[in-house]
Amino acid sequence: MVFDLKRRLAAEALGTAVLVATVVGSGIMADRLSSDGAVSLLGNTIPTGAILVVLIGILGPISGAHFNPAVTMVFAARRAIEVPEAALYIVAQILGGIAGTLIAHSMFGVEIFQMSQTARTGAGQWIAEMVATFGLVFTILAGLHCRADGIPWLVGLYITAAYWFTASTSFANPAVAIARALSNTFSGIRPLDVPAFIVAEVLGALVAAAVAGWMLAERNASASPVTVNGTE
Repeated sequence: MVFDLKRRLAAEALGTAVLVATVVGSGIMADRLSSDGAVSLLGNTIPTGAILVVLIGILGPISGAHFNPAVTMVFAARRAIEVPEAALYIVAQILGGIAGTLIAHSMFGVEIFQMSQTARTGAGQWIAEMVATFGLVFTILAGLHCRADGIPWLVGLYITAAYWFTASTSFANPAVAIARALSNTFSGIRPLDVPAFIVAEVLGALVAAAVAGWMLAERNASASPVTVNGTE
């Protein structure tokens, strides 16, 4: 079934809103329940990975479940979505993300409109965001090629892991970075630091698209088959 553009945009806005509400809300909850930073990060990680499995599973058939301007940009570059529609996807994602932050603040009774004071800057953070977004986009593209039915779990598990192996805790999403700048809570990021994160995320996504395009290309007739335990 092909859904019309209005429904696809609504799915992108809703999905991004719920994703950000989960990130921000679980961060607030984790910070309230524990003074241990590692425990709080774990409390932020598990809900984020879990909600991605749910959101991609239920909204993927409607809009593709991008929820991420970097992902939409890559699909536009691959001509899987028209540029005008991609632009509208990105607007819906950003607005949805902002709504998700405000909803999380409302649920936890904190000031609704905030600006984060959490500094996240420096070469290590930028490299981490490139790595995080590279891995996310490559996971999606490779998953579509090899295990399309497993995409919800592949993405959810990747983000769960990337929270811990990247120095930035894996934003990997420009819309999420913008939304988190509006939350002076556990998951926040200073607005001043957002542009560099977005640049790093876009670069990581483009590199992932290039690598996936090469690695997943159909083999030519002269290529030697890969064998595993004697079988092709």
